[in-house]
Amino acid sequence: MATDHIRYDVLARDALRGVLRKVLTDAAAHGLPGEHHFFITFVSKAEGVKLSPRLLAQYPEEMTIILQHQFWDLTVLEDRFEVGLSFGGIPERLVVPFSAIKSFLDPSVKFGLQFDTSDVAEVAPETLPAAPAPSAVSVPAAATEKAETAEEPPPPSQGGAEVVRLDRFRKK
Repeated sequence: MATDHIRYDVLARDALRGVLRKVLTDAAAHGLPGEHHFFITFVSKAEGVKLSPRLLAQYPEEMTIILQHQFWDLTVLEDRFEVGLSFGGIPERLVVPFSAIKSFLDPSVKFGLQFDTSDVAEVAPETLPAAPAPSAVSVPAAATEKAETAEEPPPPSQGGAEVVRLDRFRKK
């Protein structure tokens, strides 16, 4: 078999991460259009991932976030995105490099991407303190979306959206 000196696999992976970067950049600038919402699964201990010690203890291997009704300060950079989310009523700030992302799903249009993260270096992640709650001034109305983890439904007393597991959308 011939040696792939061009590394088409790497070129395709980087191009698909570019799709993800573009979608998040548009969501940061304009909010989520229509019924679109995103499930993003990432390796918790990948190099560059930053989350609170509480979240790291709950999700030591991987974590899935949902950008739907409440998120704030979504910032997209060349190599990562940062977002404010609420977990069990506690505001948190997450930093996720694109290289740590295992999957991206927009179930409203049945679109998904899966990434091979076998080459992702796992390190002791940098932990962040809980983020301050967003103020009314810093939260654009168009970007008010809710995020919850697929594994952790909100307590019943707080109300909350239906929790959907990613397995429901994976091909068997």
